[in-house]
This record gives sequence, C-alpha cells and structure tokens, in this order.
Amino acid sequence: MRRLGVSAALVAGQWIKGDVAIETGVVTAIGLSPPVGSAVAVSGFVDHQINGFAGVDFGHTDEAGYARVASRLPETGVTAFHPTLYSLSRERYIDSLGLLAEVHRKRPAGARVLGAHLEGPFLSPPWVGAHDATTFLEPDPEVVTSLISAGPIDVMTVAPELPGALGLIRQLVANGVTVSIGHTDASAEQCREAFDAGASMITHCYNAHRRFTSRDPGPMGAALTDARASIGLIADGIHVADDSLRLAASAAPDRLVLVTDAIAAAGVAPEEWNTLDSRVRVAGGAARLSDGTLAGSVATMDACVRKMISLGVPSEAVLHAAGGNRLRPGAAVDLVFLDDGWRVQEALIV
Repeated sequence: MRRLGVSAALVAGQWIKGDVAIETGVVTAIGLSPPVGSAVAVSGFVDHQINGFAGVDFGHTDEAGYARVASRLPETGVTAFHPTLYSLSRERYIDSLGLLAEVHRKRPAGARVLGAHLEGPFLSPPWVGAHDATTFLEPDPEVVTSLISAGPIDVMTVAPELPGALGLIRQLVANGVTVSIGHTDASAEQCREAFDAGASMITHCYNAHRRFTSRDPGPMGAALTDARASIGLIADGIHVADDSLRLAASAAPDRLVLVTDAIAAAGVAPEEWNTLDSRVRVAGGAARLSDGTLAGSVATMDACVRKMISLGVPSEAVLHAAGGNRLRPGAAVDLVFLDDGWRVQEALIV
C-alpha cells in the first residue's frame, strides 16, 4: 500500500480531509491521519473537446502526434481526452478515425486517448465559426454509418434544425454516440426536440450558436434550463465573459463540462507558433483568424479550473466539471495532485 501524501481528496462532491492510499492502482483508503502537506487529490481531468495540442492537430497527424499529445497533457491535469476532428471531408474523417482505431490498439503512454468527438460535418453554415463550411453536409444516415464503421466515435456535434437531423440523432444515440448540439441556428423549441430525440449536451455554450433573446432563448436557454443537457463550456476567459460563466455555473452547477477547445497552438510558445502558422495567430492568450474570429483556444484544463474558481464558483463544482470527481474507495482512477493555488503538481495514471 502506498500513501500519496496529500491533505484532502475530493470524493462524491465533498472534500475529505486526510491522506489517500492506493495499491496496484486502486484507491484503498481515504481520510487517513495525519494529513500531509497542502496538496489535494482529485481524479484526473477529462477533456471532451480538444482539437490538438503541442503542435499537433488531430485531423492532420499520425501515431507519433497522438503519442506526443498523450505524453504532454498530464502536465495540465488531463488524463483522458476525446480527440476532436473538425472541417474535414468525409474521406478525411474516415481516414482520421481509422488512425484513431490504430492508436487505440497501441495505447500510447500518458493520457488515455478516448473515442473521437466529431465537430461536424452536420453543422449550420450561418454559425461556421472558424470551420470550413465547404465540409458541411446535410444529415445522411449512410454517412453516419460509414463514420461509425471507420473508428471509435464517442461524441458528435450536430445542428438539430437541419433536415433529417432528429433521425440522425436517434441513429447516433442508438450506436452509443453522445450527441451535442452546436454550430446551430436552432430555436429553443428545436433544441428541446433534439433533447427529446436523445441529444444530451451543448457544444461550447454561448459560442457559435443562435443568440439568446427575450422571446427566443435559443440553444443556450434550452440547454441551461433542461436537466437532460450537459453544458460544454470554454472557461479560458476569452470565449465567454465572466458573468456568463457565473450564470452557467449557477443555472447548471451539476451539469457543467469544462472543455478547452484547444488547438495545436496550445502548449506552444506564441512567438514560436506564429512563425509556423500564417492562418491562425496567437496573441493575448487568444487564437484568431485574420478577420478576428476566434479559432479554438490555447487554454489548458488546469487554467480553466483556476479561472472558474477565481470567479467564486465552488471548487467542488468546478472540479466535477473538469472530470475530477470520480475518486472513490475501491476505484481504479487516474489521480491529479493540486497545490493550494490549484496548480498541477503531478498526475498519476494507473
């Protein structure tokens, strides 16, 4: 049995004072006396939307690229992630999913590579964001079948107002895929119909979707008021205003899902990145196209955690939103140790 040397652990949404012990990767005891130091233990963070990191874009990489990202993400507290694929042709989605299947077979060291998050191709052109609208498709069951057959998909972002989208949502859910509404011009009513069909998340709430108004609350209003919907949120301090972050945390404290939406520039010094990529420029902590459009983020999950806590959101809720609330006696979970400033000291992947 190994004692971890921590002062407390987050268990079932509550801080339990005392040390933690593990044996062969399994948590065997919590709340041991005496507490040690000031660090706390939480389960490893999970990033549900990450387009790339450390110079790697998951839509344009190889096995070595995945291995590089997996080795680097634990320094940010992330011990598992859904590689996010976007703005690809159907053929490139299929090729990228085939590569991901091979990565799963080989299991690179470091953060666990989960199934893909496909942010496309069934998105709405009015809310293209930084995507390439020429890659968007109308919902097509045959395309979905070909994508599912190509490799592991865990999440897909869909614009639910598109013709045939509700049937496509049902098809995806029946195949074990979590459907998230996003890049959408859907009304609140259309979003509720999507939740009725099985959708259960909103992609980066507040960003790249129809805007909230008093008579049409849109995707944001529908998701924040529907207990079936998890709320994907980029808490980098750039995509979403502080008061909007507080609003989401107040409206859906148990349903928040912090995501980075990080691109390949994350984990790379801006001065280095800006010599490598002429399309996306990084300045002031933001990644933008030449017209000023935000192009994903350069955030890390631990920074998003610190941002939310700095706004007065309870640490328990914030860490739950980052995936850090799965530590239990008898559980085999990855662990992250945080100092008293919520900075990552170490990640332990079992």
